Amino acid sequence: MGVTKKQNIIISNPQTRDFLADAYYPETEDRLTLPLVIFVHGYKGYKDWGAWNLMAEKFAEAGFFFVKFNFSHNGTTVEDPHNFADLEAFGNNNYSKELSDLGAVIDYFVQDERVDVHKIVLIGHSRGGGISIVKTYEDERIHGLITLASVDTLDRFPKNEAFENWKTAGVYYVTNGRTKQEMPHYYQFYEDYEQQEHRFDVERATEMAKAHVLIIHGTHDESVSVKNAEHLHILHPNSELFLIENADHTFGAKEPWENSELPTDLNTATEKCIEFIRENFIFQNE
Repeated sequence: MGVTKKQNIIISNPQTRDFLADAYYPETEDRLTLPLVIFVHGYKGYKDWGAWNLMAEKFAEAGFFFVKFNFSHNGTTVEDPHNFADLEAFGNNNYSKELSDLGAVIDYFVQDERVDVHKIVLIGHSRGGGISIVKTYEDERIHGLITLASVDTLDRFPKNEAFENWKTAGVYYVTNGRTKQEMPHYYQFYEDYEQQEHRFDVERATEMAKAHVLIIHGTHDESVSVKNAEHLHILHPNSELFLIENADHTFGAKEPWENSELPTDLNTATEKCIEFIRENFIFQNE
């Protein structure tokens, strides 16, 4: 089955700014509508990082309308989607903006005639998992939720003296290990969180989410402990927990990914996602 790829679609969000999305879907003559699967990247992530393109192709080949996108303030730009070309935007990112962007993505793609609006699934990686959990609780259009190496809280800010220094200075910097850029975080990020702490409560959203839930995590995740996945599973007992032995935070992928095949662990995760979506949104309706 061939795959249609529409890359760098401009999504306009009046509440933030323009950003880019990609859509991958099977080339087919019939008029069947497809489940909409939206991938939500994490902290210091972007839609073209590593092996995400290969993952997108695999979902499309499986019969899904797969979307991945850049958050408007993830540091990339419409003109330069592959680099952190706008560190000022990165510093001004916050959870409100990310949830708004995700809503704009859903609004845009549910209008596509190929999409089955009754089969919308979010896949969130790392911090994108936390955002996806909150969005799933808030937006009744979402029917399925898959987390990949997800956090179990969005309260991931500096603590104690480091926090006080951040508050005083108004900014702190994190070095990007790959690009060596000093990436700013302005204090507005915490202020946005503090003002809406109840809204950003991942634990509460997990408990309350009305969706089919799959939680995937690697047992050797060096960035987000597997205990986060186990905690999410406890909070939502009807969820399915799928642990991949010895898998790391990105399931074997890295940037750049120059292999034509998915890394073994990410392939395992992708196949599990496909199986989960088929079982809950296709086979049950036949």
